[in-house]
Amino acid sequence: MSYDILNDFKDCVLCPRNCHANRVSGPLGYCQSDYQYNIVAISKHLGEEPVISGEKGICNVFFSHCNMQCIYCQNHQISHNKNYITKKNLSLQEVVSRINTILDEGINMLGFVSPSHCVYQMKAIISALQEKRDKPIIVYNTNSYDTVETLKTLEGIVDIYLPDFKYADAHLAHELSDAPNYPFIALKAIKEMVRQKGIKLRLDETGQAISGVIIRHLVLPAYLNNSLEVIRLIAEEISPDIHISLMSQYFPTKTIESHPILGRSIYKDEYETVINKMEELGLFNGWLQDYESQRNYRPNFDNNDPFC
Repeated sequence: MSYDILNDFKDCVLCPRNCHANRVSGPLGYCQSDYQYNIVAISKHLGEEPVISGEKGICNVFFSHCNMQCIYCQNHQISHNKNYITKKNLSLQEVVSRINTILDEGINMLGFVSPSHCVYQMKAIISALQEKRDKPIIVYNTNSYDTVETLKTLEGIVDIYLPDFKYADAHLAHELSDAPNYPFIALKAIKEMVRQKGIKLRLDETGQAISGVIIRHLVLPAYLNNSLEVIRLIAEEISPDIHISLMSQYFPTKTIESHPILGRSIYKDEYETVINKMEELGLFNGWLQDYESQRNYRPNFDNNDPFC
């Protein structure tokens, strides 16, 4: 990691928290992450959208900690900032070696999961990787709590943006994720992603995505009005032609199973109501998860491969 990058870490304003934390010598900021390669897992994953995973899968890099603290997070083992995570502080050479081992299986997709607070590390990994091979298709898998300024530094580096759009309700964003300004921030961030990549999702001859934006929305139990408003904002503020991945996979983790609202999975009629809203607004591009998906997408980061 170069000296210039270390200087950037001494006054971190990568994400909307604007902590101005010194991630080299401390004290650390909201995400409790330093300047090192705090990576919990590098693994092949077949469970993304069909145009992302394809037949061979994607190599996903999972950073530890997060700039949001969603109380229901399905990756809570690695995302909670108070957790002590032992699998971290890899060297850049080790990160690149592990990625290359997976890409050498014939995979040409490289995803960075929850990278908003680790953009400098992500760019250093991509740069080092390109010294050894042609750049794979880079997927930026984000909660959308990103600044436009940081996203602009990724233009020409990221091929596919895979942003969540979690909330249209600021109160809910504050209550569930400690981010009351999330709706405003996320909408601006996604608009910047669309400015860079356009509305149209570009595919190669095999049907694999090579450029574009896919917006994800996870339907939560009981908070139906929030989902309906998110769908409306996408249609009216972005475009009804954008690709959407509507997700039904929510399940209550052990950290939230006693919650009076989030302690259950979503009901089928809740999911269908959101689907009907999409159709009403002309949002026909994208994917709908099977309702039963909540039984399948349950990662365990205590395993070397969290999806086994």
